[in-house]
Amino acid sequence: MNAADLTVTDLAVSRGGIPVLEGVSFTLPPGRALVLRGPNGVGKTTLLRTLAGLQPPLAGTVSIPADAIAYSGHADGLKATLSVTENLGFWAAIYGTGALEPVLEAMNLAALRDRLAGSLSAGQKRRLGLARLLVSGRPIWMLDEPTVSLDAASVALFAQAVRAHLAGGGAALMATHIDLGIAEAALLDLAPFKARAPGAGGRSMAFDDSFDEAFA
Repeated sequence: MNAADLTVTDLAVSRGGIPVLEGVSFTLPPGRALVLRGPNGVGKTTLLRTLAGLQPPLAGTVSIPADAIAYSGHADGLKATLSVTENLGFWAAIYGTGALEPVLEAMNLAALRDRLAGSLSAGQKRRLGLARLLVSGRPIWMLDEPTVSLDAASVALFAQAVRAHLAGGGAALMATHIDLGIAEAALLDLAPFKARAPGAGGRSMAFDDSFDEAFA
């Protein structure tokens, strides 16, 4: 896995042509996780989609190496008529990554390997959708409400997968309302970055030697 910084500078984003966030600045280095917080509608999804390159920003810059991001949105991205293994195998072939067995075990999908994705429960589908991240080989994970439909045991599995990703030099940017139990993850409240009158400044966040104090 190639380590890569995600650097966001004075970013402004819009939803439906209406500005929702402005002045967003932070740096996410390898081995770190950042959780986006804020009320519904503040712009968490819009920010993630912009950072993932799915829509252009209104202003500011996003610095990240090409092919560094694996994005997981609200949709699980599954083919209902393919089995669990076939779905994962498709994405592994796209990304050019290796064995599926460790991924099946990590997300508690081994017993479901031959089940059609369309026959899975909502939680099982979500675990399979998240398993795509593990076969991506991409250093930066961007996740929008990743624990939707997951029970407590599955949330713990997901948190374990994130920790393993961080330990391997990866990074994670997640929008979620729940406590994932990842104590080392920093929090970024997006409410102060809500779009307002021109000329109002934003708030800059950076991961550095004062990481714990700055994000306590």
